[in-house]
Order: sequence, then structure tokens, then C-alpha cells
Amino acid sequence: MSRSLRVTRKGSLRVILAIILAGLLTACGVRDLPNTAVVRKAIAMQVATTQQEISQQLRLKPPKVKVDRVQIKTQDPLSIQNLTAYRVEGTYDFTLKLRNRNVVQKDNPFEVYLQRQSEGKIWRLAQQKEAGWVTKLVE
Repeated sequence: MSRSLRVTRKGSLRVILAIILAGLLTACGVRDLPNTAVVRKAIAMQVATTQQEISQQLRLKPPKVKVDRVQIKTQDPLSIQNLTAYRVEGTYDFTLKLRNRNVVQKDNPFEVYLQRQSEGKIWRLAQQKEAGWVTKLVE
């Protein structure tokens, strides 16, 4: 009787440990992916940068940009500067708020690279330039 009790305890302990480990792995994986809010902010940063460059060339005030309806299609993991990152693709809508009117564009394709900082709390938008990867805090 004592022997079967030990086997049951060992078996129960293994099951409990397996459940805890599976839970931890699942939680880490879900938390590691960039969410839609982070992707939306990263897209807005890219669009705003482009609009600012165009506005400077035309000597105009840059329009305000609003990014809506982000649909993520793929999130492929990679490493940028030895940190976890993701190449995220999908579509989005955006509105340029001009002085006299708003211009809306729907279903624009996007590709952003998002890098997870080592402490795991901060995302950075990564862009590849001639000198290598440049990252900016996603706010």
C-alpha cells in the first residue's frame, strides 16, 4: 500500500509540474508577441516620418496621422542586435488630417520590425539603414 501511494504521489507531482511548465511556456509566448496597439503605434511612427520628410521637401506643415483598423497577418521571429524581434506584416487604414479636409486610405499593406528590449517591457521600432539597424522607442 505504501509503495502504490508513493507511485501516485510521484505521478501526481509530475502531472502538476508538467501543467505548471506548460502554463509558463504558453504565458511567455503570448506575452512575447507585439500586440495590435504596439503595431499601430509603430505604423503611425513610420507614416508620420514619411509625411514629415515630404512636408519638409514641400515646405509645408506635416499633417496629423491617425492609424486605424490594423490587421496583423504574420509575425515572424528574428534577432536584431542580439535581441528578440518580429517582422510583422498586415494591412491598416489611415487618415491624414489636413487643414481643409481629411484624406482616408484603406487596406494599406505594412511591414514593421519590432524589437523587444532585454527586460521584456519595451518595444522598439527597428529600421534598417545603410549603417545597420536603427531603433526608436515605440510610444
